[in-house]
Amino acid sequence: MGVDTDQQLVDRVLAGNKTAFDMLVLRHQHKVSGLVGRFIRDQAEIEDVSQEAFIKAYRALPTFRGDSAFYTWLYRIAINTAKNYVISRSRRPPANDLEFEDAEKSEIGNALREIESPERNLAMEKLKRAIEEAIGELPEDLRTAFTLREFSGLSYEDITEVMDCPVGTVRSRIFRAREAIDKKIRVLL
Repeated sequence: MGVDTDQQLVDRVLAGNKTAFDMLVLRHQHKVSGLVGRFIRDQAEIEDVSQEAFIKAYRALPTFRGDSAFYTWLYRIAINTAKNYVISRSRRPPANDLEFEDAEKSEIGNALREIESPERNLAMEKLKRAIEEAIGELPEDLRTAFTLREFSGLSYEDITEVMDCPVGTVRSRIFRAREAIDKKIRVLL
């Protein structure tokens, strides 16, 4: 027997087969984690938010109508979960002083690693950081469209479903995102 499609697995979950959802998680967990990682840096937090997205998807599965592909529906949940996490995180103070110390230590560690690395690696690292920073500074709608296209490899049509907007808007957002990133990194090049 061949591999079940996402829709077949969804149907099996809705029929009461909970292990079918495990198959969906295994199939999509790396992509969901990668997507969440575009909004959140800390690996433990990425795992927590990804798990929360899957829990939300599981609970909402009865509302999945199959109008779109399961993964575009799941990506929308993952993006919203990540955005909500970032918003809630920005509203609360650090848990303790250790977070500040950890941040300082890691910055010192990063600085030391940069000193040790050859000039080319340093230039590449600067460029990578500049790109990450430029992506981080994009307005949310541009960042989401760009991330779904460049890092998750979604088609324009799938992105329109995830973001719930016309394909022309998606193309425009991706174009504007690329333009803004290009403008920021051109200085380094």
